[in-house]
Formats: sequence, C-alpha cells, structure tokens
Amino acid sequence: MDRHALAEFLRRRREQLRPEDVGLPEGVRRRAPGLRREEVAQLALMSTDYYTRLEQQRGPQPSTQLLASLARALRLSADERDYLYRAAGHAVPDRIAPSEHIAPALQRVFDRLHDTPALVISTLGETLLQNDLAVALLGDNIGAPGLERYEPYRWFLQPERARAHYPAEDHARNSRAQVAGLRAAYGAMGRQSQAGTLVSELSKRSEEFRELWDRHEIAQRFADHKTLLHPEVGAIEVDCQVLFTEDRGQALLVLTPAPRSEDEEKIRLLGVLGSQRFRAAEST
Repeated sequence: MDRHALAEFLRRRREQLRPEDVGLPEGVRRRAPGLRREEVAQLALMSTDYYTRLEQQRGPQPSTQLLASLARALRLSADERDYLYRAAGHAVPDRIAPSEHIAPALQRVFDRLHDTPALVISTLGETLLQNDLAVALLGDNIGAPGLERYEPYRWFLQPERARAHYPAEDHARNSRAQVAGLRAAYGAMGRQSQAGTLVSELSKRSEEFRELWDRHEIAQRFADHKTLLHPEVGAIEVDCQVLFTEDRGQALLVLTPAPRSEDEEKIRLLGVLGSQRFRAAEST
C-alpha cells in the first residue's frame, strides 16, 4: 500500500469535482475548490473520520468494497479506478467480468434524474443504481445475496417477487426478453463466467427457462413501452429510454410517463409515498 500516492490521488480528485458533478447542491460559498471531505464520505457511505485519515496518510488499508464505493463517489474512470486499487495495495478488478463500477458518463446523467424513475443495470440484469422513484416503483433490488441479485434469476425462480410488477399478459414476452438478453451475455462472457453459472442454475430449476433457452434467441433490448403495476397506485404506463455504455456492459434505464397524463400523476404520488415511508422509518 502506497499511503502517499493514495492520499494525494484522493485529495486531487476530490478537489477537481464540483457539487453539481455528483448531484449535490452548491450550498454556501466554499473557501476551497472541489468537494469537502465530509461530502465524499457521505457519497462513499463511510465515516468522515475514516476518509480524513486516508487523505492524511494514517488510515488502515481500505477494503476492495470501500475502494469500489470511493471510485463511484469520485466518479473515477476505469483507468483511475485501477490506479486507486494499486495505490491501496489491491489487485485491479477484471475489466472483462461484470463490474459494479458505474461508468462515469452514466453516473453523470443518473445524478440529474430526480423526477422520473431511473436505474442502472449490468449486462446480467443486476441493479447497480436506483433513484428513489425507481425504488418506490420497482422495489429495492440492490445488494441481494448470491444469484438473487440478477433479474433473470428472480424472474424464473422467484416469480411472485419479480413478475408482480407486470401484467400477466406481458409475462411471456418478458420471459423471452430475459432469456435472449442472458444468451447475449453468455456469448460474450463464456461458460466459465457468472453468466454460465446463472444459465446452469436456471437450466436445472426452471422448465420454462430450458424451453426458451433452446430457442437460441439472442438480443439485448428493452421494451420501449411498459405497463408496470404498483400495489398502491395501480397500473402505470411508461416509456423506457435506454442509454448504453460503449461496451454495452451497463445500461441506464429512464422510465417516463406521458406529459400531463394520469400516469404522470401516479409517478408524483409515488414520490410522496416514498418520502412518507422514509420519514416513518426514521421515527421508529
């Protein structure tokens, strides 16, 4: 671990960022350029004291989980993330395998989306980021254990959870889309990858999956119009716009209702309901 290199890199990168770059308000006038240490710590979900010690060359070696959080908080490119890991004395993550590191371009767009549901997913259907409206609409899908983090797994092996968001008449089409997308990922990543593990598990446990897998349909696409079901506000029709990274390893999904429609009012209501649940959870 090179404490000096790590500390200098963190400080320099922090000073290069502005609050608007990471979705924070400008606030009162700042005496120094860039983000404050407490803002980086907040974004990285760590204590300010721990982050401060890293910049002062007196902290313990950070874990790979903390480094991943720092890379996301500081909006690092893949090359910058690799440097961060090396300075901290860790092996560089494999760029071929699926990564939880959000592409900075997607992160910047995501940070500006507050009034419509938005999420970032990996090529295997793992939810990497969700804004509050996406959580209110689709549930919190980040950090599930094991293979449950992947949408194809939930769709075929936990249908009561995954399919409840869609009308029954859309289930067959969504099943085909899930398998076609997984086959595309499988072709790119190979049998010995996480995609191969997912295919093997689903093939053992789901007859529906096996039948669809044998069709050899391949596609990485998302329906441009969706009807989503919510237990409190009912059916919501949205258009789905997708922005891919250059390698198509991650996708930003933005779900927008028609302007001045009943669906737009339902999305606004979801924002209110989500805020009320948050305040209720804080008070318990």
